[in-house]
Amino acid sequence: MENFNKIKLKGLNEAETEAWVLDQGMDSYRSRQVRHWLFKKFVKSFDEMTNISASCRALFDERADICPLEQVDKLESTDTTAKYLFKCHDGNLVESVLIPERDHLTLCISSQAGCSMGCRFCLTARQGLTRNLTPDEIIEQVILVKRSISTPDRITNIVLMGMGEPLANYDSVIKAIKNMISEEAMNFSHRKITLSTCGLVPQIRRLGKDIPVNLAISLNAPDDGKRDYLMPVNKVYPIKELLSACRDFPLPNRRMLTFEYILIAGINDTDEDALRLCKILKGLRAKINLIPLNPHPSSDMAPSPPERIQAFQDILARNHYTAIIRKSKGRDILAACGQLSGKYRRIQGGAGAS
Repeated sequence: MENFNKIKLKGLNEAETEAWVLDQGMDSYRSRQVRHWLFKKFVKSFDEMTNISASCRALFDERADICPLEQVDKLESTDTTAKYLFKCHDGNLVESVLIPERDHLTLCISSQAGCSMGCRFCLTARQGLTRNLTPDEIIEQVILVKRSISTPDRITNIVLMGMGEPLANYDSVIKAIKNMISEEAMNFSHRKITLSTCGLVPQIRRLGKDIPVNLAISLNAPDDGKRDYLMPVNKVYPIKELLSACRDFPLPNRRMLTFEYILIAGINDTDEDALRLCKILKGLRAKINLIPLNPHPSSDMAPSPPERIQAFQDILARNHYTAIIRKSKGRDILAACGQLSGKYRRIQGGAGAS
């Protein structure tokens, strides 16, 4: 329990770290040393910070926490996708997925333990929201995965598309991203950071002013009726309002918005759905990711068949949209968000009851 009373160093920005170091009665340059060890060397303890005196390290260890997560499981797919399960200090579980691309690795990270958005197709939604992750817990997922592989520099892309709705945990997510893109911290390119949202309009408008990252919208339906059914958030921020915020979102040259469209058999995958999608996105600088539903055992929905997905893509292409079919990876390792944590909870619960 003592960790709850310690300062969370990985959640502080540069100025806050310096202020904290000064409060400990130490010189300001110590803050730069600490952040170098944390965000570039990925150390596990203060003892590894060898250019800091033993007395300083002992004081830091007494008053600060640098290990907010513990890795409790890792599954590797035949397609080399890897899924990580992490435990927070309070026992909550979060997931990250490392996805192989042609010339780099993409890491998908979580922003909440659980989720309150209630999307019908999402397993995490069935868990409900336990709590928001803190900034250090968000960025620690990146650090732990980098530490676990032999080629950490191949992780060039970060996607906030794991458990939770990033914009519902706005301040913590922005703070974590700023440490990811800060040159003196993790030094990711902001062009390689993507935030995926179900459509929280006020936060989308705020995001465009606060930080230059890529925006992905989980759309999944071309009209309010179907989107209301799939995504309760649409009853608060309907498509017209959502797309208005998207049209106002600042886009640098050559940058596009991404619209994610999960294809579900018999629900949102008809030719008429594709044509409506073309109509509502008209005028937007957008690309569309077509994603076959990744089913889970408790789901009453099925992915659209390949021929239906191809027909959907063809209609978008004929209407001059860039539409990419994203093949699901890691199906053999419970890669859908919430599957691994759900399995772990069942195992732990069963063990505890026996």
